[in-house]
Amino acid sequence: MEHFNAASEEDLEQALLSCLRSHRWAGRVAEHRPYPDLDSLLAAADEAAYDLGWSDLTEALAAEPLPTLPPDSYSAAHTALNAAHAAYEARFGHVFVICLDGFSPSETLDRLLAAIRSRLTNDPEEERAVVADELRRLASGRLVSALRGAGNCANDHRAPAPGR
Repeated sequence: MEHFNAASEEDLEQALLSCLRSHRWAGRVAEHRPYPDLDSLLAAADEAAYDLGWSDLTEALAAEPLPTLPPDSYSAAHTALNAAHAAYEARFGHVFVICLDGFSPSETLDRLLAAIRSRLTNDPEEERAVVADELRRLASGRLVSALRGAGNCANDHRAPAPGR
């Protein structure tokens, strides 16, 4: 927390934007420094995320990688996931996001495909609410990872997306 609270404004903004690519969110989190502890920071980050409008969320979505499968997954699984991503993007106009914190790599495929299938039935307003919650959860997890030594929120536990 000391490093977070003492970081320059520019360094902090870049670190926060790597957690969630919303300038409004990063500014709101940064402006309330210093934070006495991690719980206070996470509460402020959540509050800032709940206050984001759709244009802020769209800004964040534009920088989100697609969730991916573990490298040892079958090629048919990758094909199925790519098709599901394409169907989702065609329906909603943005990438599919999901926070998979707490799930093992062996659960990734089932969780991703089930979530995409389920969420494809949402109407656009329902999906906006789900997307906002998933982005909030991703940002919180990335903040925790960064503060535990990764140094940059983008260095979270998810695998990088292919071709994005």
